[in-house]
Amino acid sequence: MTDNQKSDDESDKKKPAWVTGDLRIPRALLARVEDEAKAAYGRDEEACGALVGPSAEPRFLSEIIPMENRANKLHKLDPETYPRTGRMYFDLDPLKFERRVREGNTNGLPVKVLYHSHLDVGSYFSETDAAAAKMGGDTPAYDLAYLVTSIRAGVVDDHKLFIWDEAKRGFVESPLVILD
Repeated sequence: MTDNQKSDDESDKKKPAWVTGDLRIPRALLARVEDEAKAAYGRDEEACGALVGPSAEPRFLSEIIPMENRANKLHKLDPETYPRTGRMYFDLDPLKFERRVREGNTNGLPVKVLYHSHLDVGSYFSETDAAAAKMGGDTPAYDLAYLVTSIRAGVVDDHKLFIWDEAKRGFVESPLVILD
C-alpha cells in the first residue's frame, strides 16, 4: 500500500492538497492530454494515464504518464467476461499503476491526477468512473483528482476535473486552472 492508497486505519490522515482540487496545469501539458485523447479516439478507445507534479507544489501538474487502455484487448480475449470495449471505458493495469504511484512517492513527483477521455458523450464523471476510482470500496482507493476529457468526432471539446467530496459522498467538479 502506498501513501496515495489508503487503508481504513489511515483514512483520518491529512490528505494531500491536490485531492481538494483547484489544480494548475500548463497549457502545453493539457495539449499533450488532448493529443493522447485524439490518438486514442483514432483507435476507438478512451485514453488514460496519470498526471504528476512536484511534491513542493501540490496543486501544480508538470508531467503526463500515458498508460495503456487494456479494455479492447480484454474484450477480444473474453467478450463474455469483458462485454464493454475501450470505446466505453478504460482498464489500466493495476500493478503498473501502483508502481507509478510508488515511484512518484519516492521521486518527488507524486501521481496527483488519473485522467481519461470520453468518446462522443461529453466530460462527466460516470458511475463506471466512480466505481473504478473506489475499487469496490466506499471511498476512492487513491488520493487523487480525476480529469475527464471529452472528444467528439475526433475533436476535443471539454475538460473537467473531479474530486471526492466526503460530505456529499460523491465526486464533484472542481476548477482546473490552465496556465499560459
